[in-house]
Amino acid sequence: MNLIAARLNRISPSQTIAISTKARQLKAEGRDIISLSAGEPDFDTPDHIKRAAIAAIEAGETKYTDVAGTMALRKAAAAKFKRDNGIDYTPQEIIVSTGGKQVIFNAMLATVEAGDEVIIPTPCWVSYPDIVQLAEGKPVFVPCSQNNGFKLRAEDLEAAITPKTKWLMLNSPSNPTGAAYSAEDLRPICDVLLRHPDIWVFTDDIYEKLVYDGFAPATIVGVEPKLRERTVTMNGCSKAYAMTGWRIGFCGAPVQLIKAMDKLQSQSTSNTSSVSQAAALAALEGPEDAIDVMRAAYRERRDLVVAMLNEAPGITCSKPEGAFYVFPSIAGCLGKTSAGGTKIVDDEAFVTALLEEQGVAAVHGSAFIYPGYFRVSYATSTEALRDACTRIQTFCQGLR
Repeated sequence: MNLIAARLNRISPSQTIAISTKARQLKAEGRDIISLSAGEPDFDTPDHIKRAAIAAIEAGETKYTDVAGTMALRKAAAAKFKRDNGIDYTPQEIIVSTGGKQVIFNAMLATVEAGDEVIIPTPCWVSYPDIVQLAEGKPVFVPCSQNNGFKLRAEDLEAAITPKTKWLMLNSPSNPTGAAYSAEDLRPICDVLLRHPDIWVFTDDIYEKLVYDGFAPATIVGVEPKLRERTVTMNGCSKAYAMTGWRIGFCGAPVQLIKAMDKLQSQSTSNTSSVSQAAALAALEGPEDAIDVMRAAYRERRDLVVAMLNEAPGITCSKPEGAFYVFPSIAGCLGKTSAGGTKIVDDEAFVTALLEEQGVAAVHGSAFIYPGYFRVSYATSTEALRDACTRIQTFCQGLR
């Protein structure tokens, strides 16, 4: 009898986490490593949020809460959706979970039956397909070309829909590309969805506040309110408020689905940390000056990285609208051999050789279901980014 359940054979460990772990190991061994692989702000959590957590501890707010989160935080999340997105949710239509990943996990496990199809535009975050497969669903990948800004086209969505389609997952701004959807971008996608009334939509807007150059991000229900009753609108505190370790994600959705997700969560983690919830309440209701500071720094870093990567032979890098990633093509590097003797047969060989020979950790595009590219996170210091990009230029100049 096998100890490990067969369902685990359908998934793999997060490749972004694996690369970050390898980079830390090499650094611990004394190697000079610059990691551009982690999707985590390098800024500290703002002081008013930390103070709120400390106050909650001192006030004894360390007990269980409702599984779906404290009423105060659910009201604050509903207010956030109204303020930022123009969507009306009641607190009963909100659930707070242990990070955005648990929101996705809950939604898929609560709804997907064996064989149900979930449309996922690619490049996509590494966890989407694995969560769908763990729920016994089938990921249906729709490649989104760099020529279209890595964004889903309405005609490609239409072509991917079958009688088995249950969900469309949409991430804006995107991990790994930074591509973001405007209301104009989403309108034709909404029109397709209106023609297919059995398809649900999961919108992952976790990077929503990290957009640049005056770009106005949009979300599905904000563009088409008629889709409200079959959409999950997800957000959280990890990226905008530099709160990755606090593990706070939340979503708005119809009550029927929220109740199902609550039921599932009650038998897994129950409520997320009460102290983290107090901190999240301060984040959602407090000043956002810190976000403005982070956003300005990220924009400068993005511009630096895009410019320097485009100077590397064989690499082309477009400028994204949001998040803190760039997703450059290595088409001009494939088939060559590195100075250290590695044949660059694919994007994984490229990032492996880059780490071994130049000490720069990045994530290969195949991890995001999009070979021929690699992801760079610019959520680190300008000095480190300049050094890393110089090393990438050196690596590419050495290819023969």
